[in-house]
Amino acid sequence: MRAKRGIGSAPLKGRRVLVRVDFNVPQDPQGGIADDRRIIEALPTLNHLRAAGARSILMTHLGRPEGHRDPRFSLRPVVHRLSGILGQPVPLADDIVGIHAIELSTRLENGQFLMLENLRFHPGEEANDPGFAAQLARLGEMFVEDAFGTVHRAHASTVGVPKRLPSFAGLLVEREIRELSRLTADVDRPYAALLGGAKVADKLPLLTSFCGRADIVLIGGALAFPFLAAQGARLGATPREEGQEENVRRLVDAARAVGTEVVLPTDLVVERPGSVEPETYDLARVPADALARDIGPATRARFIAALARTKTVFWNGPLGLVEDERFATGTREVLRGLGGVPGFHVAAGGDSARFVQELGAAGSFQFISTGGGAALEFVEGLELPGLAVLPDA
Repeated sequence: MRAKRGIGSAPLKGRRVLVRVDFNVPQDPQGGIADDRRIIEALPTLNHLRAAGARSILMTHLGRPEGHRDPRFSLRPVVHRLSGILGQPVPLADDIVGIHAIELSTRLENGQFLMLENLRFHPGEEANDPGFAAQLARLGEMFVEDAFGTVHRAHASTVGVPKRLPSFAGLLVEREIRELSRLTADVDRPYAALLGGAKVADKLPLLTSFCGRADIVLIGGALAFPFLAAQGARLGATPREEGQEENVRRLVDAARAVGTEVVLPTDLVVERPGSVEPETYDLARVPADALARDIGPATRARFIAALARTKTVFWNGPLGLVEDERFATGTREVLRGLGGVPGFHVAAGGDSARFVQELGAAGSFQFISTGGGAALEFVEGLELPGLAVLPDA
């Protein structure tokens, strides 16, 4: 993908700048911030804006309030944490585009920040309502897109506003484009996609996109179950997506036709009723009452050996039920094994950043994307509306 016009070329001093950030952070049961990683990721852009003397008006969503004001999803905990990280107060405009927001935005001085209340409190955000986008745009003189995790959504703040103001990519978005583009053009081969998680129906387009582009696709987690079932494997009592067998057969045939190798598990770690300790079985011996929870040791060794031959690796999704420590071994060992392989390794999608931290495997990756669906659609080769609207560099 072509680079986008970045904030390095923007005349920022004294200008009111609308900045789309992604501060949709996890919260604890008391409503506090459980993980501020997304705020930290935005700091390069925020510090650049502050040093350049911009008057920054931050916009983000939090949770799914469905277009209604819901105190559970107020940004008050976010601005409290952000103020502490920046070392300066960040006021919160609680009406998004009303009188309070207008007054606070006009009072901003150079290097200061204002946060608008949760964008998704207004039904016009997700509907990309032109009227709401125009109201937002009137608060600023230019726009900076730094919320890579939202650029696959055609919402008012990601598409409507940049159509109305001079627009620039933030430093985080610039880096995401630069690093993820290494997976889509002039890839250093051999190139492997390591995919786990679940929902073949959702990931079938991504899987299909790797046919002919990747040299090898390794599939684990619940994502592998329909593939194994289509080959006649015994999965015991393991739930799996129904109606996908023919789709996955076609995908495997298509991959084979263009020279992409598909590698599936050969053994599984299972959970059985009445037993606390996990058990391991090859696919021909899985008991009828067993629930598959992780890839087995033979599969782990096979995956690691395959990855050792590669120069570029894209990972998305756990290879087992990592929320239960008994079934995190497969993902942990494969990702740690990847750390000993020279090359360019990217983790992307959903909870990938959290998983690699919790599994102690962050050092195995040269880049960990902040995007979930946005990163997957980028790698798949789709046009992302929040990037398409930004001018090229």
